[in-house]
Amino acid sequence: MQDGKALQAGTSHYLGQNFAKAFDVKFTNDKNELEYVYATSRGVSTRLIGGIIMAHSDDAGLILPPALAPLHVVIVPIGKTAEDIQLIKDYIQPLIERFETTKLDFHSKYFHDSMPLKRKIDEDMNKSPGRKFNEYELKGVPLRITVGAKDIANGTVEVFKRESGEKENIKIEDVDLHIDQYLYKAQNNLLKKNKEFRESHTFIVDTYEDFKEKIQQGFVMAHRDGTTETADKIKDETAATVRCLPFDLKEEEGKCIYTGKPSTRRVLFAKAY
Repeated sequence: MQDGKALQAGTSHYLGQNFAKAFDVKFTNDKNELEYVYATSRGVSTRLIGGIIMAHSDDAGLILPPALAPLHVVIVPIGKTAEDIQLIKDYIQPLIERFETTKLDFHSKYFHDSMPLKRKIDEDMNKSPGRKFNEYELKGVPLRITVGAKDIANGTVEVFKRESGEKENIKIEDVDLHIDQYLYKAQNNLLKKNKEFRESHTFIVDTYEDFKEKIQQGFVMAHRDGTTETADKIKDETAATVRCLPFDLKEEEGKCIYTGKPSTRRVLFAKAY
């Protein structure tokens, strides 16, 4: 996460036979004997929502991956009277009709099917435009379209991009094309930035002094002797624990950073919540 701590996004535990004994769950083994089953527990929870908030957001509020956002586009008309708002609605009606048939494809292994563009027109006259802007930034809506009298005169709309913070005036007939491209780009940018952040906050250390310094900043790959006693001492002194054994990490000879005893591989340490 952005504060350098690790978040356990999922869970996988070997439960042994404890639950089987508690609930009397048995199976017939290859010797035709009844035996308590061996269980595992695997799953994810609402902490994934927390992970999205903590990994991508900024001081203005949420920044949501477009493929997960409940709302893709909010349109904020800028007008003082009901007549002003109606003029704007008439102006953007062709765009709204094009939105009805717009399909988003994020070209990701996680999202196999295209999805419809989810949009909203905020006509609430009891809120100022500034309040609406802040509200939708806080909620992480990927795109905000603002339309006023000047935009009608120029044949444009103003588009604010939540992920990059950029504003752009776009010809109204081209808006749906820009939106499709931007949402796809924003989706990939968030993943790329988060991966780069993780990599730049992952350190390889060989001494306990370096470990104590780097563990304040993120993940640390270091050798350990594999004993519970050493793990407990490191946790007591630094609040760091072993988070996982990365699959792509090759075995290598080394010495435990704490005891100096032989080790055959590095493990991933971090502070956690």
